[in-house]
Amino acid sequence: MSGIDWLVFALYFGGVVSFAYYQSRKNVGVEGFFLANRRLGWGAIGLSVMATQASAITYIGTTGQAFSEGMGFVQFYLAQPIAMVILCVVFVPFFYRSRVFTAYEYLERRFDAKTRSLTAFLFLMSRGLATGIVLYAPAIVLSVIMGWDETSTIVIMGAITVAYTIMGGITAVIWTDVIQMLMMFLGIGVALAVLFSSLPPTVGVGDIMYIGGIQEMWSSIDLSWDPTNRYTLWSGMIGGLFLALAYFGTDQSQVQRYLTASSLKQSRLSLIFNAFFKVPMQVFILAIGVLLYVFYHFERPPLVFHAAEVAQVESSERAPEYRALETRHGEVHELRRTATLELVDARATGDDLEPLKRAITEYDAELAGLRQDSRALIAEVRGSSSNDVNYVFPSYLISFVPAGILGLLIAVIFAAAMSSLDSELTALSSATVIDFYRRHFKPEASDAHYLFVSRMATLGWGVFAVLFALYAGQLGSLIEAVNEVGSIFYGSLLGVFTLAFLVKRANGRGAFIGLIVGMASVLAVSLFTDIAWLWYNVLGTAIVVLVGFLLRGPPGETQPSTA
Repeated sequence: MSGIDWLVFALYFGGVVSFAYYQSRKNVGVEGFFLANRRLGWGAIGLSVMATQASAITYIGTTGQAFSEGMGFVQFYLAQPIAMVILCVVFVPFFYRSRVFTAYEYLERRFDAKTRSLTAFLFLMSRGLATGIVLYAPAIVLSVIMGWDETSTIVIMGAITVAYTIMGGITAVIWTDVIQMLMMFLGIGVALAVLFSSLPPTVGVGDIMYIGGIQEMWSSIDLSWDPTNRYTLWSGMIGGLFLALAYFGTDQSQVQRYLTASSLKQSRLSLIFNAFFKVPMQVFILAIGVLLYVFYHFERPPLVFHAAEVAQVESSERAPEYRALETRHGEVHELRRTATLELVDARATGDDLEPLKRAITEYDAELAGLRQDSRALIAEVRGSSSNDVNYVFPSYLISFVPAGILGLLIAVIFAAAMSSLDSELTALSSATVIDFYRRHFKPEASDAHYLFVSRMATLGWGVFAVLFALYAGQLGSLIEAVNEVGSIFYGSLLGVFTLAFLVKRANGRGAFIGLIVGMASVLAVSLFTDIAWLWYNVLGTAIVVLVGFLLRGPPGETQPSTA
C-alpha cells in the first residue's frame, strides 16, 4: 500500500474506534457492559444486527464464492425477510418482556436449568468456532497485500479487538457496527465502480451480462429438489428460513442486540430494517464476484490466487511442473481474451455469436482444469488441501485498485472483521458469565465482580478464537464454512425455542431430550450423508419439536411462560 493508503486506513480506523469508545462512557455496570442499559434506538441496532453478520467474510468469502460459482449463493438469503417478520411477531416479545440478559436465561424460566445450560453450551461451541473463522478473514488481506505471516496477523488482530471490546462493552461494539455498516455500503459502491472502470472501454453493461451468462454466472435460481445440491430455491427458502430464524432468534450475538433497545417497538423496527436491506446488499456483493469473473476475461488472472502457496511450490522440486501449468494457463487465457474481445465486437455488429461462445466455453473448461491440476499439485507439496477462493478479491485489490481507494477498501474490510469479532466476543462473554458463572458458581457476587469476570471471559474467548483461526484456512470458502459450522447446531437450538414459544405443554424433560436427539441426528447426517448443510437446520428443528411434543405434559397442564 502507498502512503496515502496508510493515511486513509489509519484515519478511518482510529476515528471508528475513538467514536465507539466515546459512546460507551454511558455504560453502567454489567447491564451496561452487555446490554447498553437497554437505551438504544432501532437504527443503531438494525445496522449492528446487519454488521454482525456482514463481517470481512462477506467481502472476501462471498466475492470469492461468486467468482467461482456465480450468483446462486443469493438463494441462501431469500428467506431472511420472512424470518424477520416471524421473529418480530413470535420471538422478540418473549425475550424483551422477560428482561433477560441472554436468550438461554429465558429457557430456565420456561423449562429448567439443565435445558438452559445445554443450549448455552451449544451456543458457546458453535459461536466460538465461528469467531475463529471471522478472525481469519482479515489475515488473508494482509498476507496478500503486505506479505505478512498469517499467524502473526491473526494474533495481532485478535489482541487489538479483545482489548477494545474489554474497554467498551456492547455500546462501543454497536456504534462501531453503525459506522462500519455505512462504510460497507460505500465500499460496495466503490468496488463496483472501480471494476466497471477497469474493463476495456468497448465493454458495456450488456456485454458484461452476456459474458457472465455464457457460464450462467448471473443465474441465481435453481429449482432442483436434490437435497445434495447446496444452493437451490428450496434449500434457500426452507433451509435458509430455518437458519435465519435460528441465527437471528436464538443466537446470543443477535438476541443481545435487540435486548439493548429502549422499547419493544424499537427491537422490532431494527429487524424490519434488516428485512428490507439485507438481501439487496448481498446481491451487490455477489455481483462484485461475478464482475471479477468477467474482468479476468480481459486481464490475466493468477493461476493460483494464494501467493504463499505459489511460493511454496515454486521452491520445491515440483516447480517445473507448476511452471508448465502456468505457461499453458497464460496461453489459454490469451486465446479466451481474444475470443471475448471478438465476441464484444460481434455483439456490436450483429454477427453470429455461437462459434465464439463455444470457443470461450472450451477455454473456460481448460482453464478450470488447469486450476484444478495446480491445486492438486500444491496440495501434494504442502501435504494439505489447497483452496484459494478467499484470495480472489484481495489479489484484485492489490493489483488493480488505485492508491487511496485501496486504503479505503482495506479499512472497510478490517472494520468489518473487527466489528463482527467484537460482537461475537461480547455474546460469548455474556453467555459464559450469565448462564454459567453467575448461575452455577457465584450467584451472589457484586456487580463490580461480575463486570471484572465478564472482561476476563472476553479475554478467554479471544484466545480461543485466535487458536481456531490458525486452523480456519483449511476450511475452504469462508462464507460457507461459517454457516456450515453454525448449521450443525442451529436447527436443534431453534427446536427448543419453538417448543418454548409455541407448545404450551412442552416441558424441560422433552426439550432436553429432544435437543440431544436433534444434535445427534444432525451430526449423523453431516458425517454419513451428502445432504446439503442448509437442510441440517430443518432436520434439527423438526426432530427436537417432535420429541418435545411426544414427551409433553398431560392434558390440562400448562408450563410457565414469561411473555
